[in-house]
Amino acid sequence: MKIEQLQVFTNNLQKQQDFYEKVLQLPLKNVSETSFQVQTGFSVLELQQKESATPYHIAFHIPALQEEKALQWLKKRVSILKDGEVKIVDFPAWKAKSIYFYDADKNILELISRKDFFPPESEQFSEGSIVGISEIGLATSDVKFSFDFLNQHFSLEKFTGDFEHFCATGDDEGLFIVINKEQKDWFPSNDKAFASEFKIGFSTASGKAELAYKNERLQLL
Repeated sequence: MKIEQLQVFTNNLQKQQDFYEKVLQLPLKNVSETSFQVQTGFSVLELQQKESATPYHIAFHIPALQEEKALQWLKKRVSILKDGEVKIVDFPAWKAKSIYFYDADKNILELISRKDFFPPESEQFSEGSIVGISEIGLATSDVKFSFDFLNQHFSLEKFTGDFEHFCATGDDEGLFIVINKEQKDWFPSNDKAFASEFKIGFSTASGKAELAYKNERLQLL
């Protein structure tokens, strides 16, 4: 599953614009008084103004085995969210390593390096090394309901987890991180998980798809 577009919401539009443009130094486009877009590799992240916005979890692919270089690059720009004292979190079953940090809205952002995907095109790491969006968090009261919708409409499979607390749905290229917000908070900061609404465009072997998540329900667009 390749995530090509992701629209989320913010109640701090200017602060978020400054963060993505000046702190992460990512290219912006289609900037207006109510929204802007960030080009992140093969994906476009759009942030729209909405006073009732609540935080998200979003992950971005970085090149394989560049997590140490990414950490050094990121430490110059933001504070790292640690798992205890660990700054680079190892997920051996996923063959992946991750670094976590906040944006200006306290969305939990993640840079994830997968050992067998996206070989580096350069020995150096920079903002241009970000490959694309890897994950979007989907917090709900019914994990199984959301999984069934994604599985029935798009043949997305369980990547890992269960149907009660947590179920990563999709594949190495792109995942919905579906969690039960009544039983689980966001790793690694234990921030409360909200059923934050979003719109997403992605492609699978079956073709392109667009979805909206609102009021704890997924809907086809």
